[in-house]
Amino acid sequence: MIAIDRFLSDEQDPKAVEKVIGKLNDLLTSGEEILYLAVQKKPAVNLLPDSIAISNKRIFYCEPGNLGLTMNFKDISWKNVKEVSFKEEFFGSKFICVPQHGENIVTEFIPKVQARKLHQAANEQLEQYKEMLRQQLLEENRASASTVTIPSTPQAQTIELPIEEAVVIPTPQIEEPEDETTLKLRKLKTLYDKQLITQEEYESKKSAILDSL
Repeated sequence: MIAIDRFLSDEQDPKAVEKVIGKLNDLLTSGEEILYLAVQKKPAVNLLPDSIAISNKRIFYCEPGNLGLTMNFKDISWKNVKEVSFKEEFFGSKFICVPQHGENIVTEFIPKVQARKLHQAANEQLEQYKEMLRQQLLEENRASASTVTIPSTPQAQTIELPIEEAVVIPTPQIEEPEDETTLKLRKLKTLYDKQLITQEEYESKKSAILDSL
């Protein structure tokens, strides 16, 4: 059971707190705890006040029904809350919850001290939730960055064409006409290569041709 003493520090109605905490005890999920509880204080009759409870996971709205015989509970999780605020008035304060979607949830006649602490507790939990989302986003970004594979530049490949497909471009050669002396030396060398003249004859004729220049 949840001890109610710590929820009576700001003049909350003890009977309302006892009734609400008894019901909330069965609604809390694993790891969830009530951080603050505010109770309406209406200017005239305050027999059936509404209550607002802040937990580390959501906001509970507790409304008595059937002349106090039953209790209606509505809740909104922090992921669905855009912002919270309060407005001080002559009779207490309005506590305003702005959801991500839908109309604002307004509760009137919350004692001013309770409204301030309610707002503080709600804001702290809302900021913690937003920070948790930021951390999750950073971790997801780091994880996705580490798993992205940057394709490496493919290595150059040598493509060999079949011989029949290879195109050979011959290097153009410019032939110059041979002069008479070169022609004679070529013929003389041909005779020697065919062993039609001896080496002595080859050398002798070669010298004679070169001397004639």
